[in-house]
Amino acid sequence: MEARLDKWLWAARIFKTRSIAADACKNGRISIKGVKQKASKMIKEGDIIEVRKPPITYSFKVLKAIQNRVGAKLVPEVLENVTTAEQMELLEMHRISGFVGRARGLGRPTKKDRRELDEFVHPEFYGDFDFDFLDDDDEEEYDDTNA
Repeated sequence: MEARLDKWLWAARIFKTRSIAADACKNGRISIKGVKQKASKMIKEGDIIEVRKPPITYSFKVLKAIQNRVGAKLVPEVLENVTTAEQMELLEMHRISGFVGRARGLGRPTKKDRRELDEFVHPEFYGDFDFDFLDDDDEEEYDDTNA
């Protein structure tokens, strides 16, 4: 039995939608035996598909070439994760590091960033500022009605 690559990636729950799976193929993130594949490539049982999802490249062995999406409990019957231990270690290191690799200004703001934004927009001294810097005698000089 054979199935289209993008359909299988969606049916095996590797990607959330078929269009995302097709885009991954189009952008060269899906390969078989080191060769980048199109979404229309027909796959069969026994093929090993490499999916590059940064920071690592996952490898999956096709156990069943299905075209209809299966429940999460049935995924082990459809594919076998044969990702190397080296890649899994890289993934674990990335998880441990947290947001250390995130460039400043990218992604959601942290609590500290949010506090700094709030302080910038609504400074604490805003309500304490004394706007009565003119004396009563000086008000006549700056009165616009006399001009």
